[in-house]
Amino acid sequence: MVQSINTKAEFVVKGTSHLGMTDYGQIMVGDRGFEFFADNSEKNFIQIPWEEVDSVIASIIFGGRWIPRFAIKTKRNGTYSFSARDPKAVLRAIRVHVGAENIVKSLSFFQVIGRGFKNLFSRFTKKKSN
Repeated sequence: MVQSINTKAEFVVKGTSHLGMTDYGQIMVGDRGFEFFADNSEKNFIQIPWEEVDSVIASIIFGGRWIPRFAIKTKRNGTYSFSARDPKAVLRAIRVHVGAENIVKSLSFFQVIGRGFKNLFSRFTKKKSN
């Protein structure tokens, strides 16, 4: 069995990890870190201490009425993507430890497409000027 890094679980909810293959399990927000434990295997778990969290990126749709996913960006090990039964409550529990300034909204679909066209157009203008 995996040893938890938390001494006290502040919030526990069913969730999904989108790291590689989708794993279903429990998300735990505690006093020392964020944890995900998969239901089907003891080997599949993610433990992120609060000191390691750089920012939390929330995908917000319909003006904040629906949050399908959120991602935790760490200082050294990359980004971990999750979804939960009650994502707003999870983000509120994370906000206590990380701070509101480190929870950001992800880009919308049209912003991503617009940036792609802008970068593509800037490449063509650079090639013509050379």
